[in-house]
Amino acid sequence: MALWIGLLTPVSVTLALRVADLTSADKGAWLSLTIGAGALLAAVAGPVFGYLSDRTRARIGRRRPWLIGGMLVSVAGTVILVAAPNVVVLVVGWCVAALGFNAAQAAMFAVLPDHVPARHLGRVSGLLGLTIQAAVLVGTFLVQAVPARSPAALLLPTAIAVVFVGGFVVVLPDRPARAVSDVGRGLLTLLRAYRFSPRRHPDFAWAFVSRFLLMLGLSYLLTYQVYYLTDELGFSADDVARAVFGAMAVNATVTIIVSVAGGWLSDRVGRRKPFVVAAAVIAAAGLLIVGTAPTYTRFLVGIGVGAFGTGLYMAVDLALVAAVLPDPDDSAKDMSIFNIANAFPQSLAPSIAPLFLLAGSGDYTPVFVAGAVFMVCGAIAIKPIRAVL
Repeated sequence: MALWIGLLTPVSVTLALRVADLTSADKGAWLSLTIGAGALLAAVAGPVFGYLSDRTRARIGRRRPWLIGGMLVSVAGTVILVAAPNVVVLVVGWCVAALGFNAAQAAMFAVLPDHVPARHLGRVSGLLGLTIQAAVLVGTFLVQAVPARSPAALLLPTAIAVVFVGGFVVVLPDRPARAVSDVGRGLLTLLRAYRFSPRRHPDFAWAFVSRFLLMLGLSYLLTYQVYYLTDELGFSADDVARAVFGAMAVNATVTIIVSVAGGWLSDRVGRRKPFVVAAAVIAAAGLLIVGTAPTYTRFLVGIGVGAFGTGLYMAVDLALVAAVLPDPDDSAKDMSIFNIANAFPQSLAPSIAPLFLLAGSGDYTPVFVAGAVFMVCGAIAIKPIRAVL
């Protein structure tokens, strides 16, 4: 949860405010570039971090070095964000921070397949699924509790990530990697980090496509909720952080209940796919409500419906993915490849959003409608998986 606090708080609130401080013209385009560049860099680098983590033979283990190093780099990126005199430096700072957070994530994601037996994947995935929304709630609470444009709004989330990931490093039962045959030197060796055959592992490929499409839809909410609240619902820049916090409170409350209950129920009935399909459709309905909301109350209703769907999806889908990983010895690499489906949509969504904004003559409703369509397609993509019921 602490790692998500550091990563998602800027995406949800503070980067939008920081961009608006540095430029009044084309703030939407600059925000898209900032978040998109960081997400693209993280998505491309993630499998390399995972590949190297799987093969790290340090005495302190194969996950700890990447957790520690990733957090140090994220601190450096956050400092650049605070000191940035213009939006170009801001983009660089966010790329550095995102790269650090992603290096830590590559090691963190592997903990699930490393340590959790198959019979408990649903309930543990449910607990992990709720951490995303709980992190956004805590992050937005921190931002609205301090001056939204102060350095503390950027530094506090990263500080929390450093403290708690540091505690996790201390207690993690880690071990060095065993000797593997494909360790070498140079760029060609690192390209093996992206080695994956959809033909040989179609279930993993379809799970990737499903998560990619769902995150593509969800990225529109994370990226544009601040501007929807200010431009469509009339919130001032001073009040929008509190409005986002209220939305995230609804989101987190629903997600916590649904993630835990859904993961437990999925384990009990021994099924994953029906939960994932239904969750994606419900999440799409929530996004439609948000994108057509004439009032803040209606906006909160959409957030609640969407949270029900995304909370259930993230919980059960993570258990599904852990069950269809191509190779247990490459768990960090494969989970990092899967994480591209989380990170890359954050880059792609803002890049194609101007097409939908143009269709709506500046209205944000077509953006959210498009997001809902992507989510429904994500539900359809889960159907061909055979290894999991």
